[in-house]
Amino acid sequence: MYDVVGVRFKKAGKIYYFDPNGLQIENEDFVIVETVRGVEFGKVVIHKKQVGENDIVLPLKKVLRVADAKDRLIVDENHHAAKEAYEVCQHKVTEHRLDMKLVDVEYTFDRNKVIFYFTADGRVDFRELVKDLAAIFKTRIELRQIGVRDEAKMLGGIGPCGRMLCCSTFLGDFEPVSIKMAKDQNLSLNPTKISGLCGRLMCCLKYENDEYESAKEQLPDIGESIGTPIGTGKVVGLNILERVLQVELSEKDRVVEFTWEELMKEGAVPMKSTD
Repeated sequence: MYDVVGVRFKKAGKIYYFDPNGLQIENEDFVIVETVRGVEFGKVVIHKKQVGENDIVLPLKKVLRVADAKDRLIVDENHHAAKEAYEVCQHKVTEHRLDMKLVDVEYTFDRNKVIFYFTADGRVDFRELVKDLAAIFKTRIELRQIGVRDEAKMLGGIGPCGRMLCCSTFLGDFEPVSIKMAKDQNLSLNPTKISGLCGRLMCCLKYENDEYESAKEQLPDIGESIGTPIGTGKVVGLNILERVLQVELSEKDRVVEFTWEELMKEGAVPMKSTD
């Protein structure tokens, strides 16, 4: 087992584990850590705990120290410098006539590297751009191409629901979302209604998917004949989340709603096989 703390570098960024290095570190503390790309400033979001070897990537990087006021001042200066670097890079992109969209610029805490995030439809030959930027900033330059979901996460915005984007407020990682999830939830398959600002399927389709899959394994399908306390009938409608079935009774030629609990309590229908 290893002692670790969970550190996040951006508001809704991925959480990384670090060796607390014997320091007294509390949740919400800002820390200076050693990472693969240099020394970075991050926030502790998971208090010190023990995890198994399978839950971490060895060797574990260490927390160098708890950040102080001077470190926060450096972070503020880096943010200001990043805004200036954005303007310079945008000018150079236009000058070189590159088919790319600059999204964000980030300095590492120790200013050992400047990272420029951009989107593009295909591959971009930015070798001359890198030379120009290196000559201007006198440090290592990295141009990193990102996808449209990452762009939305960085820029933020308001989703179709009227709330701030999930990806920019609390989602640490993107989970796979498929059109099958929309079908299982009986949603409109109109792309404009199930797509987010990024143009991809909305992340929230994943939130209730497990509940829908569990219910679909348990409940009968539409069109299936079942027994009820007042006679046999055919399932003509399903409210999966509330587990309510609309059954068209064959003898009385009417549709009656039953909850799945009511039907099971009466012993009217057997549990659907999950094989």
